[in-house]
Amino acid sequence: MMDEEEKFPLEENQSHKEKVQKNGLCGMILSPFYWLKMLSEQLHWRFVFGVVIVYGINQGLGMGLSRLSIQYYMKDEQKLQPSEAQFYSGIIQIPWMVKPLWGLLTDTVPILGYRRRPYFIFAGILGATSMIMLSLDKNLQLVLALVLLMATSTAVAVADVTIDACVTENSISHPSIAGDMQSLCGVSSSIGQLIGFAISGFLVHFIGSKGVFGVLSIPIGLVILVGIMIRDPFIRNFSYKQVNQKFLDAGRALWMALKCSVVWRPCLYMYLSLASSLHIHEGMFYWYTDAKTGPSFSQEMVGSISAVGAIGSLLGVLLYQNAFRNYPFRHVLFWAQLLYGLSGMLDLILVLRINLRFGLPDYVVVVIDAAVSHMISRLKWMPLLVLSSKLCPSGIEGTFFALLMSIDHVGMLSASWAGGLLLHTLNVTRKTFDNLWLAILIRSLFRVLPLGILFLIPNSDPNAAILPTEMLKKKRSELKLDNDMEMTSLVNKIDHNTAIN
Repeated sequence: MMDEEEKFPLEENQSHKEKVQKNGLCGMILSPFYWLKMLSEQLHWRFVFGVVIVYGINQGLGMGLSRLSIQYYMKDEQKLQPSEAQFYSGIIQIPWMVKPLWGLLTDTVPILGYRRRPYFIFAGILGATSMIMLSLDKNLQLVLALVLLMATSTAVAVADVTIDACVTENSISHPSIAGDMQSLCGVSSSIGQLIGFAISGFLVHFIGSKGVFGVLSIPIGLVILVGIMIRDPFIRNFSYKQVNQKFLDAGRALWMALKCSVVWRPCLYMYLSLASSLHIHEGMFYWYTDAKTGPSFSQEMVGSISAVGAIGSLLGVLLYQNAFRNYPFRHVLFWAQLLYGLSGMLDLILVLRINLRFGLPDYVVVVIDAAVSHMISRLKWMPLLVLSSKLCPSGIEGTFFALLMSIDHVGMLSASWAGGLLLHTLNVTRKTFDNLWLAILIRSLFRVLPLGILFLIPNSDPNAAILPTEMLKKKRSELKLDNDMEMTSLVNKIDHNTAIN
């Protein structure tokens, strides 16, 4: 039986649903506000505010604004070649590869008696300062620009890990609304990205890429406010002597888990599947904006293409949630990987100008390509996320999941660098795109190579446990709760998506 503390959130959640049903259309319109009110009453408005700031404004809106501004900054301010821009775009993401380190620091090393607040404040100051310096210096050297961009990436990663820890703590204390918390994170991030991508082109056009960097100091700066306001119990008489031991224990536990074949085989597949999906985004971006051989898209058009891609990703999440979540991982990945390779051929149609022979405008083809490719990419990514959550041994779930995400980021870095090397080898430059079609063809062929190593992925029921029994020291009832929380933490709840969108 549930105790009184568990019953209370359930009753509040039920009353929220009853309000929606009772008030009909008006209830549906007001449903997001009822939902936010329920979360604020159960978890305190400061926590809800922190999630919206970090996920919605800092990560979502910030990501939408920064992606396009960085591309134009590398192209117009630093005068880089496409292969160089592709290479450096991977370097900027390196701080995300050490995500387990940030997680261990926030969990085991309190600063001035607090485990969360100092890390939020540090992230906000670091990110805001870096963005302001980027926006003000007119003749910034490439090395220093990369350092500042990496510093900003570090700030976003630290804030992400810290708010994740807060969400996890509240999920444990309020298990009945754990899914609602994850939905709040997902919805905030998705809406923020859509807004960011939609307005990024206009901002780059009117104030330039460096002006956008100045604007970006505001979202990351708001993280300081989260650090000041969020609830964080004070820790007294903490002994820093135990920190080294905790790091050593975590390292041993991670190594023991990785030695298990049911763990390292999927990890190897995840890395190879991502590394083989060569990134040539910068080559396509330079071609999009080229006035001589390309369609010469404006900043506004490029931003709107990214916004359509974000919508495609959301559709991919919903499609997986409703249609494919109960299919075996290997079955879903086979078709998703195959379609992912085929979707890359849409770029080939565009670059070879085949679409113009049939009277199809470039922008229409690019929009279709963005929506389809991002949707399929998300369909390929979702089973890997679910699988990753099932590979985490009991006791080190958070740290091990962060390690798996780091492996994925290493795979994406490999893809970015390999794509840059491919563009350089084929002599795709700022003004020369003769071999861009060949780069697209090679990329599309490499995308289907992971089909040959699908045997590394378990072909079991996606709702069943994968790890050996000794690595899952939990009761059946707890496992059922974890399975329910797992999907809601990786895929937004349909009810809440419908209500808010």
